[in-house]
Amino acid sequence: MIGQDGKPVPVANWTLRYDEVAPRHEGLREALCTLGNGYFATRGAAPEARADDVHYPGTYIAGCFNELETVIAGRATRNESLVNAPNWLVLTFAAGDGPWLGSDGVDVLDDCAELDLRRGVLTRRRLVLDRLGHSTEVTSRRFVHMGAAHLAAMELTIEPVNWAGRLRIRSALDGTVTNSGVPRYRELASRHLVPVATGCPADDTMLLVVETSQSHIQIAEAARTRVLAGGAPVAGRRAVTERPGWIGCEVTAEAAAGQPVVVEKTVAITTSRDRAVSDVGQAAADRLRGAGSFAGLLGEHALAWAQLWAHFPLELRGGEDDGILPVLRLHIFHLLQAVGPHSIDRDVGVPARGLHGEAYRGHVFWDELFVFPVLNLRLPELSRSLLEYRYYRLPAARRAAAEAGYRGAMYPWQSGSDGTEQSALVHLNPQSGRWLPDTTYLQRHVGLAVAYSTWQYYQCTADREFLARYGAEIMLEVARFFASIGSYDPGLGRYVIRGVVGPDEFHTGYPGSAAPGIDNNAYTNVMAAWLLRTTAAVLEELPGWRRAELSETLGLTAAELERWEHMSRRMYVPFHGDGIISQFDGYEKLAELDWEDYYARYGNIRRLDRILEAEGDNPNQYQVCKQADVLMLFYLLPAAELDALMRGLGYQWSPDRIPDTIDYYLARTSNGSVLSAVVHAWVLARAHRERALDEFAMALRSDVADVQGGTTAEGIHLAAMAGTIDVLQRCFAGVQTHHDVLWLDPYWPGQLGTLEFGIQYRGHTVTLAIADHTVIVGSGPGRLAPIRVGCHGQVRELSDGQTLTFGL
Repeated sequence: MIGQDGKPVPVANWTLRYDEVAPRHEGLREALCTLGNGYFATRGAAPEARADDVHYPGTYIAGCFNELETVIAGRATRNESLVNAPNWLVLTFAAGDGPWLGSDGVDVLDDCAELDLRRGVLTRRRLVLDRLGHSTEVTSRRFVHMGAAHLAAMELTIEPVNWAGRLRIRSALDGTVTNSGVPRYRELASRHLVPVATGCPADDTMLLVVETSQSHIQIAEAARTRVLAGGAPVAGRRAVTERPGWIGCEVTAEAAAGQPVVVEKTVAITTSRDRAVSDVGQAAADRLRGAGSFAGLLGEHALAWAQLWAHFPLELRGGEDDGILPVLRLHIFHLLQAVGPHSIDRDVGVPARGLHGEAYRGHVFWDELFVFPVLNLRLPELSRSLLEYRYYRLPAARRAAAEAGYRGAMYPWQSGSDGTEQSALVHLNPQSGRWLPDTTYLQRHVGLAVAYSTWQYYQCTADREFLARYGAEIMLEVARFFASIGSYDPGLGRYVIRGVVGPDEFHTGYPGSAAPGIDNNAYTNVMAAWLLRTTAAVLEELPGWRRAELSETLGLTAAELERWEHMSRRMYVPFHGDGIISQFDGYEKLAELDWEDYYARYGNIRRLDRILEAEGDNPNQYQVCKQADVLMLFYLLPAAELDALMRGLGYQWSPDRIPDTIDYYLARTSNGSVLSAVVHAWVLARAHRERALDEFAMALRSDVADVQGGTTAEGIHLAAMAGTIDVLQRCFAGVQTHHDVLWLDPYWPGQLGTLEFGIQYRGHTVTLAIADHTVIVGSGPGRLAPIRVGCHGQVRELSDGQTLTFGL
């Protein structure tokens, strides 16, 4: 697979590898070499690196947010951010009286970074030369323990090439770090950590405790540093230095040319958000005390990854591009580091940029819409926990709706710690340097994503206990909200939704209007109709006692349910031309953009909104899209379901109009979101398979080749990564779950060869093999009730230990 620069992307088999000194790309490498376990993650910076214009070491703990106030553009704004926790990586050395590695006096001559995806280990091999002529080979290995949520370890091997004598080693924990990893946020307040304590619980152990300034979350890091030569401990002199928010030790040992000295640094991290923790410092020290050697911990960690990969079997054989499978593995790897088994029961959501950087300030958006289809069929207990994050924020969503004058639950566009709206009041356009009002909080559709994901989880798992306890209440309250913001328009004889922003984000108002928002965003209206229609099925699935309880608790009345049913049949959907769904009311009346001119002048126009604003213009004037949200309807709803929904609304719309609708919006989309390629691959798969594969390849390249030119360094795009797995699974392989049937409707591109993968469906371990003309489905051994499997209208039962074959 070829990247944006014409070079092959640097991932093959189970390895991501970089082989050159390239400061310009170090931010990208640090993001893609991040190691994590769902509880915390650490970027792939070199252990001696400090935050500057090249490097950005960062550690992020899931759910650890803090809020700071900044005066920007003449107004006070408060921003909640995922906190950059103390840097535990700090480990460096100096030869004799020479400079420390990482300072200006040391050059890196050779640099090779290798990320082992199978075991979750980052190895970095370097040849360094200091200004005194000392040449040294340095190899570091590290991992964030996938089996023990609170542990991480690093091994640094120092081998003198042309010198012998005194070796100085420095290890530290740095709590003076700030959130300054995203250039456009650097005018915002960034110091989230307040020093609490430092100390040495044991001779080889340091302890640092800090606290977030507003949310008062205490974070403790305990680090054990051991120096070995020939496998035996080195009895060197050890000096400890402490200052507020920082503790370090310096060890002196003797080194000989060609004789490696090994430093092991093991770290335990705890926070006051953890269960059964009263003293975070003591808890960190206790966890560290029970941790074994680097080699022992590495063995446990590798076993945990092997067990986790067993839930994600995936093979592509005989295809034309052998670079696809390694990138898919990379995407699964990062998905499981951002939200993995250690995310379960920690009250965390799906962070849009993973735990890999500070873009979007670590917030939770609607990205779960692209993530849950992958997790539902592999780690359903993780999906359930991530959905519970939304359930526990229902009270905040209810308050938001009430304060806006509506009923039900209004989920925020950007969520953080407590479910209140965390969208910024202003945002910086780096192209113009201006701070601008931000009205993207009007993206009410996020509640629809929550409800859709809830229903899809239930379709995959038949988890009635979840639906009864959590899911139904979420869906009913979101339905109530959309019924509340919808109003009846007598002139149209239909219900309308005014003053919102769609997923496209480019259009936040009408030309010349001071009021924010647009009317009747098609995606919002259609999905609202889908939800209001689906609530009837939700109530049918509940046991009678729970249905009665919820009706009493929520005050559901027959009259309210009748109104919902009426809205589900009379929601307004705008059209123009020959059956083209309009993105919103009046979209087709906007001016056409001279695309050739903008491509000629700018080349990359993905962020067309920023370009236009810098020119004194506005995307509200034009038929342009960042990501065409009309096409999202085809991504979420099978053609037959969308057809039935449209006909239920009384529109004589046919799936035959889909190709023209796709062409219309593809011609007007700047692809400002990496999700565009995911959705475009999906919608093109039926009629334009070659173009679909091109878009699929673009989605695969989105982060590994940094197609947006710098954004990946600020954090990976989790939804786009998961989306590539989803395209392979639900689109090309055609795996769908609805009406108590595991459906297979493949549109399999022969160029991809043969696909083999495994999923969990309602307790069954299901294996699938798909080639050009055949689908083979098998279920592992067990004692479960048969499941129903459907392919091209034929439905058959699949029992434990049985295999079914379908012809295509």
